[in-house]
Amino acid sequence: MIAVGNGTAGREMELFARQQLKDAAIKLPVVMVSEAGASIYSASDIAREEFPDLDLTVRGAISIARRLQDPLAELVKVDPKSIGVGQYQHDVSQSLLKKALHEVVESCVNYVGVELNTASWALLSFVSGLSESQARAIVARRDKQGAFKSRAELLKVPRFGARTFELAAGFLRIHGAKNPLDNSAVHPERYPLVERMAADAGLDLPSFISNRAGVEQIDLNRYTETDIGLPTLRDIQAELLKPGRDPRETFSINSFREDVTEIADLKEGMRLNGIVTNVAAFGAFVDLGVHQDGLVHISQLADHFVRDPAKVVRVGQQVQVRVVSVDVQRRRIGLSMRSGDDRDSPDSASGEKPARPQRTAGKQRAKQKSEKKQVKVTTDLGAALTRAGFTVKGENR
Repeated sequence: MIAVGNGTAGREMELFARQQLKDAAIKLPVVMVSEAGASIYSASDIAREEFPDLDLTVRGAISIARRLQDPLAELVKVDPKSIGVGQYQHDVSQSLLKKALHEVVESCVNYVGVELNTASWALLSFVSGLSESQARAIVARRDKQGAFKSRAELLKVPRFGARTFELAAGFLRIHGAKNPLDNSAVHPERYPLVERMAADAGLDLPSFISNRAGVEQIDLNRYTETDIGLPTLRDIQAELLKPGRDPRETFSINSFREDVTEIADLKEGMRLNGIVTNVAAFGAFVDLGVHQDGLVHISQLADHFVRDPAKVVRVGQQVQVRVVSVDVQRRRIGLSMRSGDDRDSPDSASGEKPARPQRTAGKQRAKQKSEKKQVKVTTDLGAALTRAGFTVKGENR
């Protein structure tokens, strides 16, 4: 797989890579990756720490490739404000914005979970209960003594106490651990409960977790206690059905049209694939691969009334749009996501505009009244001019 940044000459490089692979009879996907914040990362302290002997451009290229491998693990190294979080980000309190963005990133990291033996300290620092110094201590222990074999080994890390373990353990994963629960979102304090469920089913723990039918048939009411309610038990059951599951959506490659690389290549009526890059109160911006995002106005987002664009589209979503206007000089692109608006499309089957609908009876009567009124006004004016001594052509004397 080849990752190509979407910056300057990105489309040209994508087409070049595809052509070279085609000539060499090599089947490899070429994927456009967002470069937002890559230059900021390449000059950051984290980049210098990771690649002290490499040039800034090489660090940026490595970051682009890593974003394709695991976007979350790489983007946490960049200040969210450098990626672009909206047109008004400089008009609000910077301290409150930083706090809100930090909370969002922290929520995403903990929702997905972190692989303990491969995560960087930058990613680990966003895990619930962990500070930057504790994250660095985990990495230092891992580099010195090797990979962690169980979550319990975290208690041997300096400054990693029981309270920190309670907060962080459930969000840390160990792939290939001896205890399969270490690769799940089940917290260690609930291990005895799951082991009791397995024993009641007459199976050992690995066999119980791999037995989907057995997990689905658990009578959760039997295991409710003072500190364990049905919501917690349902969460445990859902995790046992898919242990180690990554909750993120399946990655799909978006393909831009090869004959459209610049804004001048766009024509009204074209239907193109794009990726939503930003959502605002008035609509959504979509990347078409022409180095300039187009705007889908809120009135063009759907066939129905849209009050909040965020409920219709989201950043990163792949959409199909129709070009409704192009202003090359001002570099503005108008788009629509509404269906059934192909009357003016040059790509339509017939290429002809449909005939105008016939006027209704009400409109015809209104037109007739207007014509009669106009004739009356014209006749009265002619009579007045005749009385005044003027000669009016076509007037009977």
